[in-house]
Amino acid sequence: MPPQPSQSQVRKNIQKFLKSFWGIIRILQIVFGAGLWVTIAANKYEGSIHFVLFVAVLFWLLTLALFFLTLLDKQDLVPLLGGERWLSTNLAHDVAAAVLYLPAIGVMIYKTDRNSYCNLEQYKHLCLYKVYLTAAVFACLCCLAYLLSVINGACRKCRGEHTVI
Repeated sequence: MPPQPSQSQVRKNIQKFLKSFWGIIRILQIVFGAGLWVTIAANKYEGSIHFVLFVAVLFWLLTLALFFLTLLDKQDLVPLLGGERWLSTNLAHDVAAAVLYLPAIGVMIYKTDRNSYCNLEQYKHLCLYKVYLTAAVFACLCCLAYLLSVINGACRKCRGEHTVI
């Protein structure tokens, strides 16, 4: 069994990751993703919004897992995906997230537009316009965060790097 790193070394690794591009972008992805699915789940939703909720929760959970594995420097424990393949794994995750967030943005924009009629002060019934608008903004921010991560990961992959930090 390899020797365990000291507590100060672990703390330095955590601080290094949290100050890196990957640490910051993962935190943003987690915050924006949580904002999206909480906004949707806290209100009445139907139809194609289920797809948006699926994408938001799925990638929120996967991003959370990638974040903590990298934060704790345990990516080598992941079979088939860790070690030398960790950057490729992160890149594939981010590409999939960005691609699936694009139709989610389309759904949220469509729903926002369909409910724009009730954005009047005189309208007295339940109106989900502001909910859908907020969710559309969070979906756009999530997609942007994943796209930035894809660009960074692709540049690092082209330079021949294999690690996230």
